[in-house]
Amino acid sequence: MIATTIAYETYWRFAAERLRILYRRRRDAIGPWTSDPILRAYRFTNVYRATDRVSQYLMREIQYRADRSPDPQEVFFRTILFKIFNKIETWEALEYFHGPLSWQTVDLEGVDRTLCRLRASGRRIYSAAYIMPAPPFGRAGKHSNHLALIALMMADRLADRLRQAPDLSAVYERIRGYPGLGRFLAFQYAIDLNYSTLLDFDEADFVVAGPGALDGISKCFSSNSGRSPEDLIRWVTDRQAIEFAQRGLDFPGLFGRQLQPIDCQNLFCEISKYTRIAHPEIPGISNRRRIKQTYKRDDRDLPDLFFPPRWKLDTRGARWKLDTREEDERLTSAVDNQLELLL
Repeated sequence: MIATTIAYETYWRFAAERLRILYRRRRDAIGPWTSDPILRAYRFTNVYRATDRVSQYLMREIQYRADRSPDPQEVFFRTILFKIFNKIETWEALEYFHGPLSWQTVDLEGVDRTLCRLRASGRRIYSAAYIMPAPPFGRAGKHSNHLALIALMMADRLADRLRQAPDLSAVYERIRGYPGLGRFLAFQYAIDLNYSTLLDFDEADFVVAGPGALDGISKCFSSNSGRSPEDLIRWVTDRQAIEFAQRGLDFPGLFGRQLQPIDCQNLFCEISKYTRIAHPEIPGISNRRRIKQTYKRDDRDLPDLFFPPRWKLDTRGARWKLDTREEDERLTSAVDNQLELLL
């Protein structure tokens, strides 16, 4: 029998409130966007992975931009090159120095030298989102080994082999076969490539639990009835409508799109962090006690959300565009009351 903890209750409330923040911020650039003191103090990713800043940039600027080649080899090359570093600033620096990046014209040795110069100037070229071990190609720099990995993938015509895969699991296995890519990175890259025109699989078909998700799962379940972490992610995904309804939580989804296993996996990772403050009595398997990343307000204009056209999401009738002045007034009042208590 599956048995849950108080963290499991928090999982659903966190999901509902974090999604409301996404909609509120797009409706009102000033805020406040939540009265939750933990969400106001610390940084958490969006509920839907596809709405995060880096995923949005990947889809809009790298995979689907009209002036970029739709050739499968090119789509694969751009996606993998971007995701290896997973940092928008690194991609833009490379295009500033080398022009539009294309497999047909790229000089990987020149890219290597540019990355060396960026590092020498004190620039971070990798995102802190993932641990990126260097593949064993014998090069001096980690980034040089990653460029050698990309060259090997291209020489193997991996893009063509992925397009011939029968399902997302097979895509994952073929990516995982390359050196330096473990379970979690191979899964993340499979999902990223599946956003593009290269692949067309259902996100619900396959999931892999990353290290953060494993910790979150250990906090949410006191007994898992012998189920694997991936089985529990699927169980939660299948039960989402029931769980939100039982708690009286309004969860409109991503313009009607339900949570997918990749999103529920990410939510377990985020709840691993959130509960360090909300439920410090639950140690999980990592026994970590603090959240590293604090929230820093970003007042840049938000571009319109973009999703794979085949998802057919109608963002024009989105609920965040409706007049919800009464809700905003309640939220502002709640935040003011919290500040009075703190002062």
